[in-house]
Amino acid sequence: MIANFHTHTYRCHHAKGTERDYVLAAINAGIKYLGFSDHSPYYFPDGYYSHFRMSPEEVAEYAGEIIKLREEFKDSIKIYIGYETEYYPEFFDKTLDILNQAPYDYLILGQHFIGNEIGEQHTAKPTDDAGALDAYVNQVIEGMRTGRFFYLAHPDVLNISCDGDYYEEKMTLLCQEAKKLDIPLEINMLGLREHRSYPDERFWKVAANVGNKAILGCDAHDPQHIAQPENVEQSLRWADRFGVEITEPTEPIKIRF
Repeated sequence: MIANFHTHTYRCHHAKGTERDYVLAAINAGIKYLGFSDHSPYYFPDGYYSHFRMSPEEVAEYAGEIIKLREEFKDSIKIYIGYETEYYPEFFDKTLDILNQAPYDYLILGQHFIGNEIGEQHTAKPTDDAGALDAYVNQVIEGMRTGRFFYLAHPDVLNISCDGDYYEEKMTLLCQEAKKLDIPLEINMLGLREHRSYPDERFWKVAANVGNKAILGCDAHDPQHIAQPENVEQSLRWADRFGVEITEPTEPIKIRF
């Protein structure tokens, strides 16, 4: 593994380690291309504060620190500035205005809530509601169609038990759209490390059938999570198990700003 674009920092309030800590860990692990993608600030009305992401006031400092590290370690590693963010249609454009306060290279789509997070359903919360599957797939497809996202993080995060044929039908639509847009689907290494409900076998059978490309994402919330050898091997075995092609881009691709 020489590239990872899914890296968090202490700024999101549920990870640890500074940007420098992750750069040093990546170099030590043999990573040549490192993308930071901490949970982005998000615009919400009426004073709502999202507890699991950086604040708008941190954008300039976050970007500035990564730019300094990019120059300092330019002979050892290539570093990119990014964010993991959700697609909440009502608030997305104003959120981009916040992010545009400082330079960045890419966004990855990590849809942690259906609708938006103000009183709505977290995608990792177990459900048997087929309507949640409809809503998740529709929202992710709409987000991908904005052209703003480099890849789709943990595409199988929706923790749903429902009719197998219906799951296959809906996730086929998602996978077909991702393939059409040339958006890779992430094999989430955090999910594998922590034995979460994702990666989901049902989803990756669909992705293999559609012919999607997969990208490995460390989803690192601790510097030691960067390209752990056993985690990398585990992830490659997962891809091989379903016959999914791994893509390892060395820079973010096809982003429209």
